[in-house]
Amino acid sequence: MTSVDGVEHWQWGSDEVRLHFAHGPETPPRLLAVTPADREPDDRAPDDPAALWRSALPVVELALAGDGRHGTAGKRHVDGAAAQRLRLVSKDSEVVDGVHRLVLELAEPDDGVRVRAHYEIASGIPVVRTWAEVVAGGRPVVVEYVSSFVLAGLGHGRRWESELVLWRAANPWSGEFRWSARTLAAEGLYDVGMVAYDQLGSKNRITATSTGAWSTSEMLPMGILSDERSGAMLAWQVEHCGAWHWELGDRLGAVYLVVSGPTAAEHQCSVPLGAGESFRTVPASVAVVPGGGLDAVGAVLTAHRRRIRRPHPDNVELPVVYNDFLNALMSNPTTDRVLPLVEAAAALGVDGYCIDAGWYDDEDGGWWDAVGEWLPSARRFPGGGLKAVIDRIRSAGLRPGLWLEPEVVGLRSPLAESLPEAAFFRRSGERVLEWGRYQLDLRHPAALKHLDGVVDRLMADFDLGYLKLDYNIDIGAGTELAGSVGLGLLEHNRAHLDWVRDVLDRYPGLTIEGCAAGGSRTDAATGALFPIQSLTDQQDFRNMPPIAAAAPLAITPEQAGVWASVDGTMSHEELAFSLISGMSARIHLAGRIDTLDEGGREVVRAALDVYRELRPSIAAGEPVWPLGLPGWRDDWIALGTRTPSDELLLAVWRRGGGAATRIPLPQWLGPDPQVEVLYPTWAGEAVAVGDGVLELTLPEETSARLLRLRPKR
Repeated sequence: MTSVDGVEHWQWGSDEVRLHFAHGPETPPRLLAVTPADREPDDRAPDDPAALWRSALPVVELALAGDGRHGTAGKRHVDGAAAQRLRLVSKDSEVVDGVHRLVLELAEPDDGVRVRAHYEIASGIPVVRTWAEVVAGGRPVVVEYVSSFVLAGLGHGRRWESELVLWRAANPWSGEFRWSARTLAAEGLYDVGMVAYDQLGSKNRITATSTGAWSTSEMLPMGILSDERSGAMLAWQVEHCGAWHWELGDRLGAVYLVVSGPTAAEHQCSVPLGAGESFRTVPASVAVVPGGGLDAVGAVLTAHRRRIRRPHPDNVELPVVYNDFLNALMSNPTTDRVLPLVEAAAALGVDGYCIDAGWYDDEDGGWWDAVGEWLPSARRFPGGGLKAVIDRIRSAGLRPGLWLEPEVVGLRSPLAESLPEAAFFRRSGERVLEWGRYQLDLRHPAALKHLDGVVDRLMADFDLGYLKLDYNIDIGAGTELAGSVGLGLLEHNRAHLDWVRDVLDRYPGLTIEGCAAGGSRTDAATGALFPIQSLTDQQDFRNMPPIAAAAPLAITPEQAGVWASVDGTMSHEELAFSLISGMSARIHLAGRIDTLDEGGREVVRAALDVYRELRPSIAAGEPVWPLGLPGWRDDWIALGTRTPSDELLLAVWRRGGGAATRIPLPQWLGPDPQVEVLYPTWAGEAVAVGDGVLELTLPEETSARLLRLRPKR
């Protein structure tokens, strides 16, 4: 610890990353910088600590109703008056099982609000995970904003408007993971020169916000800030399955980042706290990467996500599941339709069969607005019912699975009348209806009792190995709770994850897939609990590569369910193209597999044989993007996996353009690695490697190859 002009400076962290703090007797503690720790000991302090102290913000930003902000104006979530009144009471640190933890205890004077700022860093991973707790003191308060993470001073002393580049990802339905990179100026944030006139800055901000229960339906809850001069990158993610917000703004000649869950301004989320009551923010995690580009960011975030994830055998075994929805039964299963697909799946050697939506529908099309009871249809499965079909799945050597949409009750379901009114989302005194469905509020015991009864009955009747939990409406801002609909949604989100956690505890052998209109909940909180997640509803196999190739920046490959849709109308090259889309992640086999001829079946079986060999490398590997993150219309797309033995598994797709491409290879492979075509092996391609570049020719459009490259020993 050192003192400069009465301000105390100290560091905390691990061998990978250091946090630089400072505080004075008349100010709250501030986080000056987050830096890599692999420097010489005398070079670990941030440059110009006095200037960073001036632009730094309190370690937690806090705004209370009736209190607001002080020293700024506009829409930005900085300079909360309550945050400025906080003073450091204590700091406690420990290291347990390789995880470094720090808790800063802050308090207002005169028995006011207390705040605990939590930080943790796992040894070997340069990621800071952080959250805050707010505790009301001797008087009630209403929290309108509290941050999960705050860091200012970014781009200090630099022309940050052109030298800092923001990466963020739009996440449209069926076109997920659309990353783009633009300078802060291109995003609308400029150094307007007003700091020289004793102003804080421009009052503008760059924001990303999600409202509602689809956490990733428009944007991913992530961002990356790249320093174009040094190559350093700062990446962050909000670890929550509901509403979230982050913003970048300029302040006193530098740039700040604040990350949070729902807010009063953006999400109608205010938190009333009685004396002594507390509130915990959603977690956020920040990765510090000094170089190596997006490959390094992907490796760090993948390691972090694996660390915080609930362990499950599925993430080690990576079984192949056939799901009969996409381009096959499309929510219209019957015994006559399912059984040929079961036989075809067994003949191909898949591990599981999931019957998707419609198995409970005794009408034609009632599967949408009459859902809720989850009772098997008798009409669809004559001669023994659904149990006979599931027994046939099991006797064919496949683990049986069912689709379920637990959070909704259809307008025409008997449950819409039998469950208590408080078990549903309500706003302005009215039950919320969205697209013929009501939303269950999983904070209510009657809703939980109903869902527990459904799952326990299905497990008792069918001994399922797989459940696909879908969610196909977005219920909006939330439900009434103490006058705050956003707080109601937050507490429902947490109750939903608690319920899934409890189901996994009761049935440890059960695999639960998370799905929300395809990829509308590809967030880190969902990924930390569900063993496998759906990425998309995309039905055109030609559009799958840009989704599959960009996904590892948001989710671990072994949790990423990628549709590989195949049928008898496709050429062998098209079959291989579709299958390779899932071979770096998790294969969700789909389509009319019963229409494949023997040649087509052999193409699929060969892919699954190769995939079984690669599964351990996928579960432990790191993503690599030799051609960069894919654009939606790119002709050539590539996704690599760096294995623990420093091999590169490389999937390459051609969707158009010229027949040849040049792919720069990672330096760790060496200039002249050995290359092997793993799949398909019927030839037709031309492959050459030299001077660190792979030259690949694929004569046919809509073709792909899976390669393995090894450094020469």
